[in-house]
Amino acid sequence: MAASSSYPLKDDLDIVIPTIRNLDFLEMWRPFFQPYHLIIVQDGDPSRTIKVPDGFDYELYNRNDINKILGPKASCISFKDSACRCFGYMVSKKKYIFTIDDDCFVAKDPTGKDIDALQQHINNLLHPSTPYFFNTLYDPFSDGADFVRGYPFSLREGVPTAVSHGLWLNIPDYDAPTQLVKPRERNTRYVDAVMTLPKGILFPMCGMNLAFDRNLIGPAMYFGLMGDGQPIGRYDDMWAGWCVKVICDHLGLGIKTGLPYIWHSKASNPFVNLKKEYKGIFWQEEIIPFFQDATLPKECTTVQACYKELSKQVKDKLGKIDPYFVKLADSMVTWIDAWEELNPSTKETNGK
Repeated sequence: MAASSSYPLKDDLDIVIPTIRNLDFLEMWRPFFQPYHLIIVQDGDPSRTIKVPDGFDYELYNRNDINKILGPKASCISFKDSACRCFGYMVSKKKYIFTIDDDCFVAKDPTGKDIDALQQHINNLLHPSTPYFFNTLYDPFSDGADFVRGYPFSLREGVPTAVSHGLWLNIPDYDAPTQLVKPRERNTRYVDAVMTLPKGILFPMCGMNLAFDRNLIGPAMYFGLMGDGQPIGRYDDMWAGWCVKVICDHLGLGIKTGLPYIWHSKASNPFVNLKKEYKGIFWQEEIIPFFQDATLPKECTTVQACYKELSKQVKDKLGKIDPYFVKLADSMVTWIDAWEELNPSTKETNGK
């Protein structure tokens, strides 16, 4: 496997990995990840030793560490759920974050070449997004593309890109009912495209292959209360994505989706997933209209202010569905308070 000829943003990017197991998968990623700093968030039993291959620069946090660092505010960090990864976002001091699951391997493009997922994410983040007018050649800043005839010149400058959302070959990111109906389905379609999500359009964000500008949108990347002691799971990344999209639309930031692909190696148990998801499957029919209708006042000019305002609306409107959303709204505020406590110099993140 040929290593990248250069390592962009080597000193400005952290790779965050949530895990309950030894990180042997890093060997495959070594040519691409080794120069970067890793933040490993160990879920589950904190007494278990997680083995990391030699040669990687990393820091590892388990539940005991989270409790020690955050004190009572640690209640906002999920336990026994990959949502715990967002603690890594909070303790990072870098401008950019790339997060990946430990069952995601290096994919190959149609020519058989290994895909450097991190480099593509960086390319996405360093070029503008175009959320106000759709370009039919997709990302005009990609190699071999440009703005098509009829695209307004006044909008061609674009807006800063806050999030790069990558996709997966092999095991698709399906919900439990779809998994049960299509147990053997695999994604073999490689679509060579990156596109900006239009303003006002929500999407189901997946956290297993995701990068973002921490300075622009970091405080909104809270993966909610999931897992142990909670009535719902597997909605952590999607909850974050809905919140982030509303805030990006308000602050004039962009989100890209498409390349890069990773190889998702392992299908989770659909029956276990159904148990985690079943309330969410019903609740999302009310959650999504809530986010579609959500508006933020013009006085909210920072990510933190937007997020706290959104938490009030969650409590007021979604709290009527189930008491869980009142608890979630309170945790959203706790998350921001903890973020500001650990990042006192970034209390005003206005995305620009």
